[in-house]
Amino acid sequence: MRRILALVTVITLFIQCSTVPITGRKRVNFVSDSQVLPMSFQQYSGFLKENSSKLIKNTKQSRELKSIGKNIAAAVDRFMRANGMTSEANSYRWEFNLINDETINAWCMPGGKVVFYTGIMPICANTNGVAAVMGHEVAHAFAKHGQERMSSAQMQQLGGLAVALGTANSKQRNLWNMAYGVGSQLGMLKFSRTHETEADKLGLVFMIMAGYKGEEAVNVWFRMSENAKKSGRKAPPEFLSTHPHNQTRIVDLKAYLPTAKKLAAKYNAETKNIGVKK
Repeated sequence: MRRILALVTVITLFIQCSTVPITGRKRVNFVSDSQVLPMSFQQYSGFLKENSSKLIKNTKQSRELKSIGKNIAAAVDRFMRANGMTSEANSYRWEFNLINDETINAWCMPGGKVVFYTGIMPICANTNGVAAVMGHEVAHAFAKHGQERMSSAQMQQLGGLAVALGTANSKQRNLWNMAYGVGSQLGMLKFSRTHETEADKLGLVFMIMAGYKGEEAVNVWFRMSENAKKSGRKAPPEFLSTHPHNQTRIVDLKAYLPTAKKLAAKYNAETKNIGVKK
């Protein structure tokens, strides 16, 4: 019982002192990189081995993907080193691979392990489009969204346990019930949308820092929307979705673009003399 309350206290302290760089959003993250990164690297290696026959090597498309990834990684690295995040920058093991798969998807594991599927390349359509998707996926790792989701899941379990044991008074128990009940369903979906929106913004900053045109991020989501219409896929109501609707993303990215350009110029000026880890 006391251990549960102690953990709640620790979690609260983390919420108060941990923020996402650039956006300034408060986050809960009590899962350390030393716990997550070895597992991430191992899983990535396992994925590549399992999909070795689908791995596309040394083609024009795969070379461009790697080049764009390295450029955006360099921008992220410079930012981290200029903002007291040297140990985190050193812990990244950047890698970019293209998989022959028609699924419209791309992802980045903690520590900078990136995979694009060929199915998303027509949506990217061009160099700047690839940079937009790359920036978004890298931003998930930069903001530690994976670690935050793991932390949130542990909080859910903790909350459910506290309620089940009857450790709170009726008012506190009602709060726990709300947090745990909604958090297990709709609340967690909204939590995911928060991450996606944040990755859109951070990714926009990083791609512009790396020299790519941020306007293309808007076009990527327009093409994604058009593809969904052609395929006849109907999106669920936004409050039931883990991702913002495409139109929401288009509007939000357009609105944030001037801010992203200013931030990118600022960070590039501040980091122009920062060496990048090879």
